[in-house]
Amino acid sequence: MTIRDDHALAGDLATEAGERLLALRAERGFGDPRALQDAGDQSAHRFLTEALARLRPSDAILSEEATREERMDPRRLTADRVWIIDPLDGTREFAEEGRSDWAVHVALWERGALAAGAVALPAQGRTLTTADPPRLPAARPGARIRIAVSRSRPPEFVQKLAYLVGGDLVPIGSAGAKISAVLTGEVEAYVHAGGQYEWDSAAPAAVALAAGAHASRIDGSPLAYNQADPSLPDILVSLPDLAGILLAGIRDLHR
Repeated sequence: MTIRDDHALAGDLATEAGERLLALRAERGFGDPRALQDAGDQSAHRFLTEALARLRPSDAILSEEATREERMDPRRLTADRVWIIDPLDGTREFAEEGRSDWAVHVALWERGALAAGAVALPAQGRTLTTADPPRLPAARPGARIRIAVSRSRPPEFVQKLAYLVGGDLVPIGSAGAKISAVLTGEVEAYVHAGGQYEWDSAAPAAVALAAGAHASRIDGSPLAYNQADPSLPDILVSLPDLAGILLAGIRDLHR
């Protein structure tokens, strides 16, 4: 087992899970969104957990779709290696015909830090990985900062932040799609403080950090994973040159 193997495995598994989700979408159609969401969640969870159990049998797994008892298993907290997965990030978008802003997250946490990760964007035909991190887009001097936010519940303070820093809000579906949009140049930042869990950000944060982007809590503190409580309610991901401006704006709004 090598570090390179873990990077490649994360990418391969996320991509394969995404291809299976596309096939499921095509087979079932969009007539019953709730049933499609449930089928997508469970089929991707089953594929990823069975594959990891076979290929990395000594590693622990933290999945959004696991039972509460499985997620709270104390053995995870003493494990050296934990795969943190979101089998289908953006179930709402997955079940809407024509939408491509949903993702599959596969990340590896090892001895206190994110070690590898991949975000598959199946309907966009691409997977971003730590095996070959994307090259960050060039800065746009003088341009307004585009900030990715939730389609349905953008935090009120982010609207105020956008006004303060001269930015525009760009609604995008899943967290993985939002962070990927930072890395591919569709937006310059993603700010969220409405409540999330480790599986929502582990894989995209791993890729963002490997690419050289800024990724932290909104107070600037590091993102911490494999905690007893998997809640990780806020995050800031941005191009590195904008992090200082955004963190200062957030501090001003919270005084």
